Amino acid sequence: MNTDPLVTEAVYDTGVRRLQHAYADVVNRRAWPELESLFRPDAEVVIDRRAGDPLRLVGGAEVGAFIGSAIAHFSFFEFVILNAHIAFPDGVDAGTAVCRLFMCELRQDETTERFTTAFGLYHDRYVLETGRWWFAERRYHSLARHSGVLDVFSLPSDPGITVPGA
Repeated sequence: MNTDPLVTEAVYDTGVRRLQHAYADVVNRRAWPELESLFRPDAEVVIDRRAGDPLRLVGGAEVGAFIGSAIAHFSFFEFVILNAHIAFPDGVDAGTAVCRLFMCELRQDETTERFTTAFGLYHDRYVLETGRWWFAERRYHSLARHSGVLDVFSLPSDPGITVPGA
């Protein structure tokens, strides 16, 4: 077994990125039942769309049901990871990680054929259990929506999960 902390960090970073990419793949394929294998059953997901109170969901099944109904009217939908900064603030051997992930959604309405883009920011907490990484907590904040005119929002002042800088 390799005991070099830099190698361990690189392996764990890759594991977290694989989890993020698996999430994007599930969403793009609309394979909602597969989300249960990515989220801890007690994982809290808070969605701040910058309109009304944030939604609070628990576990992959609730996340899948929400996203599925929210994007059902799109004939085209693609979730794209733009950038992800992963950190191990408790040390690489703690089995936890946090991340700041910028993303966008490309979508076309089935009825109107109108193409829109949405940009958002996730603050995530991950846990390493049973030899793999899981979403333990996820907080989403809308950053901008484009539907002719770009509606822009500031970065959240208190995202609920602190991710250290580089």
